[in-house]
Amino acid sequence: MLTLANAAASMSGVLITIVQFLIVLTIVVFVHEFGHFIVARWCGVSVSTFSIGFGREIFGFNDRKGTRWRFAWIPLGGYVKFVDDENAASQPSADRLEKLSVSERSGAFQTKPLWQRAAVVAAGPMANFILAIMVYAGVNMAYGVRTIAPVVGEVKEGMPAAMAGIKPGDVIKSIDGWTVEGFEDVQRIVGISGGKPLKIGVERGTEKLDLTVTPEVREQPDSFGGTFKRGLIGVTPSSISGYNEAKPVSAVEALRLGVRETYTNLVHTVQGIADIVTQRQAADQMGGPILMAQVTAKVAEGGLEPLLRWVAFISANIGFLNLLPIPVLDGGHLVYYAIEGVMRRPLSRRMQEIGFQIGVALVLMLMVYVNLNDLLRVWRGWTGAG
Repeated sequence: MLTLANAAASMSGVLITIVQFLIVLTIVVFVHEFGHFIVARWCGVSVSTFSIGFGREIFGFNDRKGTRWRFAWIPLGGYVKFVDDENAASQPSADRLEKLSVSERSGAFQTKPLWQRAAVVAAGPMANFILAIMVYAGVNMAYGVRTIAPVVGEVKEGMPAAMAGIKPGDVIKSIDGWTVEGFEDVQRIVGISGGKPLKIGVERGTEKLDLTVTPEVREQPDSFGGTFKRGLIGVTPSSISGYNEAKPVSAVEALRLGVRETYTNLVHTVQGIADIVTQRQAADQMGGPILMAQVTAKVAEGGLEPLLRWVAFISANIGFLNLLPIPVLDGGHLVYYAIEGVMRRPLSRRMQEIGFQIGVALVLMLMVYVNLNDLLRVWRGWTGAG
């Protein structure tokens, strides 16, 4: 009976995790696709399908302009399909365009001016960035802002900070051009900069100093059976009392912080990709839907505030990843349009098809890789294997 009860509790936990993850993902995907949809409508493009998920339809309805709004069985993404699209990846189809009537052609995506096509494609990622900023700003206004004063408390002997001359009582004002507003900024910037010399601006009484510190790289376990490399300099804050008391902020300040947090997310994502490419970080840190679901469940344990910040984080990152210059992604389409703008004519149909095939192959390989990472991470968690 105990075994059955444990199994039931475990299954219940898994179900809750899946539901939480799908709610977060659906919100982010809907906003992304709605960005494409609303700008397409403004530009006079006829949208045949607005889909949350892939595969067979679960349920749906047609709006007054003929767009089919649908939910499908594979809820790991979505798409907006125009009347002249070949497929859900918005691959243009000359054959479909030729079969349209004269009136239908006026709503075809391919017949629109270059700037309108680019605007429609860019609108998805832009909607994600706007969502991230607004969620961060809303959370900052609703819950206030918690921060730890960037005043150095303990400086550990033999660590990079001590060797560079940082002392207790120093106020860290900037790191490599980043303005430091709280000690969490120090932890964040140092954490992703292992082995990289950092110029740290400090105030020591009335004196202002610029010190160069190279964070030491250490491998640390994460909460999901993996490891990651983190930069450390060996300092702690003088006090963490400020973090326990949220300070109210104005709407303008909340919005400024929302923009800053979104921008910070994007910079860290770029840095993370660069670290993997240069092998500063292991590629097996990348995860797919399983890892995202695990993180969502972990974050949700902290309540609504961290969950909303996670939604903003995911939204910003999905917006950025969609801008990567890979055909089938929004960034790939924008590259095609940039080439068209320079050449004054679109790439040949054959070249576009080759590009889409390469893009599909790259995306599929990445999906297989991150899902294998997820499964290996789960296996290590279950078995305790290293």
